[in-house]
Amino acid sequence: MELIKQFIDIFLHLDKHLFDIVQEYGTLTYVILFLIVFTETGLVIMPLLPGDSLLFAAGAIAANETAGLNVWLIIIILIIAALLGDNVNYFMGSKFGGEIRKRERVLFLKREYLEKTEAFYEKHGGSTVIMARFIPIVRTVAPFVAGAGSMTYSKYITYCVIGALLWVPSLTLLGYFFGNMEIVKKNFELVIFGIIGFSILPMIFGYLKSKFAKPSAA
Repeated sequence: MELIKQFIDIFLHLDKHLFDIVQEYGTLTYVILFLIVFTETGLVIMPLLPGDSLLFAAGAIAANETAGLNVWLIIIILIIAALLGDNVNYFMGSKFGGEIRKRERVLFLKREYLEKTEAFYEKHGGSTVIMARFIPIVRTVAPFVAGAGSMTYSKYITYCVIGALLWVPSLTLLGYFFGNMEIVKKNFELVIFGIIGFSILPMIFGYLKSKFAKPSAA
């Protein structure tokens, strides 16, 4: 229980914790940020790391001159981290996806989820990879499913790069330009909840649509 409380505290006060990390580790902060983003995107068993809010907080910290972080270097490093993580995840999917089909379930991944996601990929194409980048949890699972399914690597990597180039700069620069506004600093928790809420809206709409969709005629 105490561990959960600590995780929530870090999640909601990323700006303060990240600034403490900068003060203690200096330029090693770049490495820490790289590892967090790589872990969230690269390890399918770690989908709950604060990717979106971390990018926003990193941008806000970089705007603080006393932090000594370069926002453009952060963006470059985290784009690389996201791409490397996605590639690891994709090839893990291509290697272990067959086991899920055989066993029905591996960890929290069910064969049903794999088949539904594959169908979604077939319907919406590679743009799904880009959309998934902006949705927590989904961005961790999507590369694995793409690798386990029928999406070729050449097609996947193209949309993967586009997604990373949109995701990292947009949220990092949002934090850089707006994160140090007084109203944002005083209401950082609400801003984080807002980012999370906006990110999961597609999941909510998708769930409601499937829940209330009329069954197709036989």
